Amino acid sequence: MTEIQNPTEEPVVEATAAEEPQAENSATSIATYETKAQVVDRLKALAEGDEEVTRQELDSLKSIFYRIQHQEADAAYKKFIEEGGSAEDFLPAPNLEEGEFKAQMAVIREKRAAAAAALEQERAANYEKKLEIIEKIKALTENPDEINHTYNDFKELQQKWNELKEVPAEKATDLWKSYQQAVEAFYDTLKLNNELRAYDFKKNLELKTAICEAAEKLAEETDIIAAFRKLQQLHQEFREIGPVASDLREQIWTRFKDASTVINKRHQEHFETRKAQEEENLAKKTAICEEIEGFALDELKTFAEWNSLSDKITALQAEWKTIGFAPQKMNTKIFERFRSACDNFFTRKSEYFQSVRDNLNQNYALKLELVEKAEALKDSTAWKETTDILVDLQKRWKEIGTVPKKYSDQIWERFNAACDAFFAAKKESTSDVRAEQTANMEKKKGIIAELAAIQPEQFEGDLRAKLRTAQEEWNNVGHVPFKEKDKLYKLLREQMDRLYGYLNDNAKAQRLNRFKDSIKNNNSGDIRTRLVRQLDILKNEIKTYENNLGFLNLSSKSKQGNALVEELNRKMEKLKADMDEVKAKIAALDESKKK
Repeated sequence: MTEIQNPTEEPVVEATAAEEPQAENSATSIATYETKAQVVDRLKALAEGDEEVTRQELDSLKSIFYRIQHQEADAAYKKFIEEGGSAEDFLPAPNLEEGEFKAQMAVIREKRAAAAAALEQERAANYEKKLEIIEKIKALTENPDEINHTYNDFKELQQKWNELKEVPAEKATDLWKSYQQAVEAFYDTLKLNNELRAYDFKKNLELKTAICEAAEKLAEETDIIAAFRKLQQLHQEFREIGPVASDLREQIWTRFKDASTVINKRHQEHFETRKAQEEENLAKKTAICEEIEGFALDELKTFAEWNSLSDKITALQAEWKTIGFAPQKMNTKIFERFRSACDNFFTRKSEYFQSVRDNLNQNYALKLELVEKAEALKDSTAWKETTDILVDLQKRWKEIGTVPKKYSDQIWERFNAACDAFFAAKKESTSDVRAEQTANMEKKKGIIAELAAIQPEQFEGDLRAKLRTAQEEWNNVGHVPFKEKDKLYKLLREQMDRLYGYLNDNAKAQRLNRFKDSIKNNNSGDIRTRLVRQLDILKNEIKTYENNLGFLNLSSKSKQGNALVEELNRKMEKLKADMDEVKAKIAALDESKKK
């Protein structure tokens, strides 16, 4: 703490560590983020809102954004390899959020620059206004005979002074000294009665004593940074209070100065310790950068060599994450150096793999051409001519080399499916098979017609047994013409769904009536709680099915996939029906309680 000889002057706090270096263990809380989108959202909020933006938070957001980016790239690569992918086929996903990230950072920088300029203008204006107040106080003192009549004017000037806040830092101390001198001159000239003068001094002493007690209490604060900042606020409050009796001025100032010294010392020691740790972190991170930059990439000639070095860099990236922040002025620079070294390696690796990938892609283009030709012929009925062409395509397929692994299964399935479809249709075209399948088709149409004729409201007997029997008869009928198979099955499902729907609706109505009867004399909340829990379970199951359906609709184009989608839809409809029944029971229970 800077020593001040005049005890009435404002105590000045040292600023040797006021500008805090960014550190991971800083007491100033910086939120953590799990995704780049969250970082961008935070930047948008800062760019569009009125919240104060600190350099510390901006540096932290930048560091977190690029750290997450590298983590995602590492995770994607490892997952790709674990799922059987070849290292040469891996390509990092494009960083879609980086453009928005940079745009929001630019907006924030402009806002901070504008805010800084506006703050400087405000400080300059406050300085001029405070100079005017000092001159007005001096003017009040020039006429001692009228001093009693100008006391209210003096108090009004003091109020205006307190309402004006920051001034240029380099002028603050001299300005405060001038103000205090003018104020004390006024009080020394004031010829109010002793009671009023003593009351004013007493009130100021009480306020300053309370501030001293608050400053002394800060020594117990475990958050050193928070304690230091609270001390700055106490200094501001101390200076806004008028003087105390002259014989107590030195005493109250000394007490406040001593309490401030304790906090300042702890604050300084805290940052000296952290600064040493940050320097050590910088040395470790510099060593990692030098190691990566020293790798001889021109000597790597095989996939194994590239992948081996890739593992080393991944390990160094993991080590980097365990090291804390470097000094604030170097933290961003050392991270950019590290990122540049890693990016250079993965770019060179990608270029090497690309040279091999070009040959695989050429093979893919050739096989894709064969697939398209086969798919164009799969519905042909020129059996002999088309058979010769497809056999030739199959021969040419075997002569073409491998394709990228991620396309291998997909393109083969398309080619094989097209060939199988043609040869299956060719086989079905024989007269004996056709006749048998046509007869089977008529049997299945008869089952469908029999079900369509049933009016469930008028049916006598066990309808469920009838439906089970119909299903068994259907299953026992042999193959039908390939092109009619799906259409017939769809018609069967329509009739089954219609009749089972009627049965299920009746059953649900009966269960609801039994439930209503069972709760007439039972208003226990346990039943409702159990029903609400059951409703939540059904909702979650429906949501899971919806998510699965969304995935299947996007990813599955095969007939097998379509059948799975239909099955999931039927199960989801069943769950929705169950959920409606539970809702009806809850409504019935609530209605019974009203009665």
